[in-house]
Amino acid sequence: MTVDPRRDELLSDPAVVFTGVHKSFGPKHVLRGIDLTIPRGRTTVILGPSGTGKSVFLKLLVGLLTADEGTVVVDGTDIAAASERQVFEVRKKIGMLFQDGALFDSLTVLENIAFPLRRHTKMSEAAIREAVAHRLEQVGLPGIEDQMPSSLSGGMRKRVSLARAIILEPEIVLFDEPNSGLDPVTSDEIDALIGKMKDELGITFVVISHDIVGAFAVADWIAMLHGGHLIAEGTPDWVRTCANPVVRTFLHRNLALPPLEDCHP
Repeated sequence: MTVDPRRDELLSDPAVVFTGVHKSFGPKHVLRGIDLTIPRGRTTVILGPSGTGKSVFLKLLVGLLTADEGTVVVDGTDIAAASERQVFEVRKKIGMLFQDGALFDSLTVLENIAFPLRRHTKMSEAAIREAVAHRLEQVGLPGIEDQMPSSLSGGMRKRVSLARAIILEPEIVLFDEPNSGLDPVTSDEIDALIGKMKDELGITFVVISHDIVGAFAVADWIAMLHGGHLIAEGTPDWVRTCANPVVRTFLHRNLALPPLEDCHP
């Protein structure tokens, strides 16, 4: 694997640590010995083509799947060794923005965002409405509490989903292909919003993506999966100059890469 030489310095405060993680489904070996540290308070993008195990990585992180080998430690808790109650406590620290937004179409925007608060807290309705209004303001959609999801554009649905993902003030937010199905202008707006939220909230963001332009727009740290292996990780500037031929082939259609002789060895 090709690694940024500043890795240890930049990843000194981990939020999530994968160590020697393997995962197979029958004869298909999806992840092959993944060692990856996700730094706290930064945006890490897990980049790679479709079918490389990115979604499996997310499911392992939240405990929906269990690794065949290795450990997944989230905020100090080994997910595989944890009790059901401990896993539940870890999940309460995690927010999720699904690829399609996953809003409840029969509920208003207010009811969608308030759903986690009503399920996991004893807040009054007045306090819930205030919290929802605050999150909608943060994502740039003030005053739409009474609208239905069907009346929203794709970009608005993503923003509402992000408001719901952060309503419980999680320590980690996971994004599954946040730009999926969006036009280029709206994708840029979502990328800018992710950057703004990370700066304002100090939350650890983990973004699963095959969108190269979006990845480099939001990432503090990039890890690239290929064929079930982690083949490169580093800062966006370092990954852009990485000499690994698989990385360069994947990036070159969307990014202007420096000549190979200028790359790190």
